[in-house]
Amino acid sequence: MIQADLLLVNAGQLLTVAGPAPRRGPAMADLGLVRNGAVAVRHGKVLAAGPESQVRARFRADRELDAGGRVVLPAFVDPHTHVLYAGDRIDEFEMRLKGATYQEIMAAGGGIMSTVRATRAATDEELLRQTAARLARMRAQGTATVEVKSGYGLNVEAELRLLRLVPALTQQTGMRLVPTFLGAHAVPAEYAGRAEAYVDLVVEEMLPQVAGLAEHCDVFCDEGAFTLDQAARILRRARALGLGVKVHADEFASLGATDLAVDLQATSADHLMVTPPPARERLARSSTAAVLLPGTSFGLKSDRYADGRAWVDAGAVVALATDCNPGTAPNESMPFTIALACRMMGLTPAEAVVAATVNAAYAVGRAGVVGSLEPGKAADMAILDAEDYRELAYRFGGPLVHRVIVGGHVGQAFQPVA
Repeated sequence: MIQADLLLVNAGQLLTVAGPAPRRGPAMADLGLVRNGAVAVRHGKVLAAGPESQVRARFRADRELDAGGRVVLPAFVDPHTHVLYAGDRIDEFEMRLKGATYQEIMAAGGGIMSTVRATRAATDEELLRQTAARLARMRAQGTATVEVKSGYGLNVEAELRLLRLVPALTQQTGMRLVPTFLGAHAVPAEYAGRAEAYVDLVVEEMLPQVAGLAEHCDVFCDEGAFTLDQAARILRRARALGLGVKVHADEFASLGATDLAVDLQATSADHLMVTPPPARERLARSSTAAVLLPGTSFGLKSDRYADGRAWVDAGAVVALATDCNPGTAPNESMPFTIALACRMMGLTPAEAVVAATVNAAYAVGRAGVVGSLEPGKAADMAILDAEDYRELAYRFGGPLVHRVIVGGHVGQAFQPVA
């Protein structure tokens, strides 16, 4: 018998999502579902995951956790968030309810710059407190790995400060955080009318200093943000400095950012709400993940969602993310994101689970570490308050996660009122 630290047993449905990663096309429907499953854990990693009878025959542990016949699956990976910021934009939300567009709010001095002002003014302690609270709520809803973008500093000192806070957030929350530099989120007010000068700042001063703090560089390439040429210049410099690259592409207008992502072998292209079919087919044949953000469309009161069905059928590596941000998507819930993706983007429940686990891990360069339950990977698991995984898509608006395990550390159980 092999000694383990923990045996999780009595999983009515164990979704291992084991096998080759990432998943494309029909393979996105394969959850590696095991009935009456168990997981053996040692030193924070999975030793084995499979039928309980087989796991018990090989492993013993001083501690057992009974899943009570519930669904057990890999903890969610959220591959696109702007979770590190101060303040809120509730006033803008009310403006949007009265008919103001995203661009109109930005022109009135709101939008990203509103959060930039609040974030610059906040102390480190305030930023850590507010962001750690958001991350804790994400974890309570089954997420263990989160991409954390900068982008609400928009000057050298403030952008570096945000990235330097990420390790402290990792320590506070116990979550796996992936830092991304988004200095090209918007042209700050002090550079109004001088976008090229701000791009010079990003390329010549910011990027050399963030290369040791961030893993990826992202650019918001769209109407009212950065042009295709500006995005290409920034991302090529980032690539030369050893950073992975990501692109906000085709959210409001198609400027060619999806093709740029393919050309640069980007880790991911994100949003993709108005991507033309030829660009979609080209990205689907590439190694770049397509990260879809249904919460953004919902938050904007838009009827324009990325065509998830078309992306899956084209063979793309489709991932899902919350886009957690204070303006368009104050969304901390991957279960709600899954429910939206099935209703509004055409994904099946199984495809959505894959898009929120192993494919999402691939979209932040973590497919070899998290996103599935198989030997050697992190023991990051969510136990659902459900007996059928399809309830992730079927139910929404209530607590779906019973317990979360990160690196073998078992969190407290959510106890619904009987």
